[in-house]
Amino acid sequence: MLRIALAALKQQASIPEGVEKIKTVLCECKNKNVDIVCTPETYLPGLRGASFDLPPPDQTRMEAALRELRRSCREHRVAAIVGMEWITKRGLENRAYVISASGGVLGHQTKNQITPGGESDNYVPDGQRSVFQVNGTKFGITICHEGWRYPETVRWAVVRGAKIIFQPQVTGSDTSGRKLKKWGDTFYEKAMQCRASENTVFFASVNQAMRYQNSATSLIDPQGHKIAHVPYGKEDLLIADIDPKDANRKMAKRYRPELYPE
Repeated sequence: MLRIALAALKQQASIPEGVEKIKTVLCECKNKNVDIVCTPETYLPGLRGASFDLPPPDQTRMEAALRELRRSCREHRVAAIVGMEWITKRGLENRAYVISASGGVLGHQTKNQITPGGESDNYVPDGQRSVFQVNGTKFGITICHEGWRYPETVRWAVVRGAKIIFQPQVTGSDTSGRKLKKWGDTFYEKAMQCRASENTVFFASVNQAMRYQNSATSLIDPQGHKIAHVPYGKEDLLIADIDPKDANRKMAKRYRPELYPE
C-alpha cells in the first residue's frame, strides 16, 4: 500500500510563509505515516496569470526554498511534490519538484502545455517529460491545463509504468466566479475521471483552496470513481491509502501508436 496526501492549501503572502506552510504539512504527514504529499501548482510563489498579486520572480529565494524543503523532507521522512517557478536560460518555468524522503531531488516536471493568456505571457516550456518512483511505485505528473486538455501527457507516463498521476493545479479564483455545490458537475472533475479510467490508473488532482474553485482537490480510482475530495474553498489535507496493484494500466498498455502515423 502507498499512503498519499493531497495538500489543498490557501495562497500565502510570501515565499517564506509558503515554505513554512509546506513544512507544517510535512510534519502532519509524518505523524500520519504519509509516504508522499503533493502541493498545488506553483505554490511558491503562486501562479502568474491567475488572481494572485505576486512579486517579480526571485530565483535566489526559490533556491533557498528548495534547500529548506529538502531538509524538511529529510527530517520528517516524507517525499513531496512541490510546485515552484524556476528561472532558466529558456525563461521562467512552471515546475513541480519531486523530493525524496531522504531529501534528495529526484527531478522535476515542467508544465509544457501552458494555458493561453496570462500564463503563456509568463512561463515557457522545456519540452521534457519524466516518470518518478516512490517506495517502488512509479508515478507521473501532469500540471493543470495539461491534464484537462492534453490527455497525451497522462498516457505518456502510464505507458512507461506510472500507476498514479499527480496533477498539481490552480483552477478558479479568489476574487470572482461561481461557487460550486456538487462534485462532478464541472468539466474539470469529469476530466479527472476520464484520465483515470482511460488509463486504468489512480489520478490525484490538487487544487488551491480558493473562494471560487472550478474543481475540487480529488482522488480518483482506476475505474474512474471518486475515492475522496476536499470541499470547495476548504484548506485541508486529503490522505488516502492506495494499492498500486489496482492500477493495472490495462487500457494504456493496449495503446498502439503505430496505428497513428504522422
